[in-house]
Amino acid sequence: WEDDPALAGLGKGWRAIARRLAEKGWIEPGVPRTGPAAAPHSRDPGPKLTADQARAVEAMVGALGHFRPLLLHGVTGSGKTEVYLAVIDAVLGRGEQALVLVPEIGLTPQLLERFRARFDVPIVALHSGLTAAERLAAWRAARDGEAGVVIGTRSAVFTPLARCGLIVVDEEHDASLKQQDGFRYSARDLAVVRGRLQGVPVVLGSATPSLETLHNAGRGRYERLHLPERPGQAVHPTMRLIDLRVTPTRDGLTAPLLAAIRRHLDDGGQVMLFLNRRGFAPTLFCPGCGWTADCPRCDARLTLHQRPDGLQCHHCGHRSARTAVCPDCGEEPVAAGQGTERIEEALVRHFPDAPLARLDRDTVRSRGELEAVLAGMRDGHTRLLVGTQMLTKGHDFPGVTLVGVLNADQGLFGTDFRSDERLAQTILQVSGRAGRRDRPGEVLLQTSFPEHPLLACLIDGGYEDFARQALAHRSAAGWPPFAYLALLRAEAVARSEPQAFLAVCAGLARELLPAAVRILGPAPSPMERRQGRYRAQLLLQTTERPALRRALPALLEAIAALPAARRVRWSLDVDPGELF
Repeated sequence: WEDDPALAGLGKGWRAIARRLAEKGWIEPGVPRTGPAAAPHSRDPGPKLTADQARAVEAMVGALGHFRPLLLHGVTGSGKTEVYLAVIDAVLGRGEQALVLVPEIGLTPQLLERFRARFDVPIVALHSGLTAAERLAAWRAARDGEAGVVIGTRSAVFTPLARCGLIVVDEEHDASLKQQDGFRYSARDLAVVRGRLQGVPVVLGSATPSLETLHNAGRGRYERLHLPERPGQAVHPTMRLIDLRVTPTRDGLTAPLLAAIRRHLDDGGQVMLFLNRRGFAPTLFCPGCGWTADCPRCDARLTLHQRPDGLQCHHCGHRSARTAVCPDCGEEPVAAGQGTERIEEALVRHFPDAPLARLDRDTVRSRGELEAVLAGMRDGHTRLLVGTQMLTKGHDFPGVTLVGVLNADQGLFGTDFRSDERLAQTILQVSGRAGRRDRPGEVLLQTSFPEHPLLACLIDGGYEDFARQALAHRSAAGWPPFAYLALLRAEAVARSEPQAFLAVCAGLARELLPAAVRILGPAPSPMERRQGRYRAQLLLQTTERPALRRALPALLEAIAALPAARRVRWSLDVDPGELF
């Protein structure tokens, strides 16, 4: 190794230093691993494709060798992954590599298992749950062309590939594909840009595509491939509303839902309950004077947890002991509302004979814990599963026949213009876990607003009707995809500084940006104080994207030169995923 030309760049004297380190046992010569070799095995041929799947595969295979963005819009359980596998098989047959992006680490183990059963080429994963050595080995295998398939989360979009032949973005609607801090980027949009630069097709797959993607498909910029039905005997689950105005709840569960759970368990099915609130209760409340346990560093209430017992802020991580008496009036506070811990406790009382698991950030802090929960659902040992947003991430649980959405109202009246879109996607994604095989599925949604147009639209017309109406509303209001946004954010310890800084920025924007750009604000962020810092934002809105793109560099240079720019933290987010 002392004669290895690759080490010559270390400079003079490196051999003597390396020898001394080797004598101490601190280094040793070796051949760097470039990635796992594929273990020889008999390939799983997979199920026979349906006619719709075969048409989608034919279109994608026909696009190989040149850039073409394709939207694979398939209902939940329609077999989008089987389409990916069939197309990737053709890519590998051409001696090329495929890059598959997924929104969450939780999807990676299950996908890896399916891909490795289908292909006898090295397949590597890239995500934040790997060690540095594992990431380096996977990166090298991709760069050197040894890995036929690379599966990763959003940062994997930057992975070098020796012979890129296809890029797939699964669950392209998912908000976690957008990096919200530091180096801001959308992995979905960058995948399309990379596909154009490398001359390869890009497949965007989802049961609930983002409105931007649907708009692009409607304008003919993306080719849309539709999978309207589930394969085999599987049918769409039936959806019903439970009116909370006339049906009381106890610990977040209504009598009709409890009866349905018992019925499905007795029939041998599995049950999944969704509530996007972890902890025992969203807040500790005094019925005597109205006091609530608030976070001292954020404009938010502390969440009550039982394991470990105490109060915690889910925005900054602040923890404090649970108080036994109200600090204002001396009364005993009570837990207000429900979180997944409280639901879990209630389910244990009602169904002590049913093995139960909880899936949220408090219960799955490592890869092993997450995989254990998912494995318990897939092999049928776990009969009841309660969880948060993690349940919506494309998991395939064949035995689930009942899905309960415990609070379908979260997001109905959100301040963000994407609130209704996010809620519709969440409801349909979690509902799609039911009835994915030969047993019919049932979905029950508990709501205090059963007449709300969004819920009625989803139940009567599905996502396509919702998207059609939502796009019409966006067009009338001038929101994306019919307009383009850039959000300038600022934060500081002193409350006045962010807005004062952004007021100066607004003046610069009026001078430097074209008249077609509307300048809205500055205004406090919806959660003004977070982690002890006050936040404000300035929104730039236009229907002329090229003009905004050309003018932004000059604006950023002028802002960076401001003396106040050194007293606040500020950032510019083009195409922001959320206005928060």
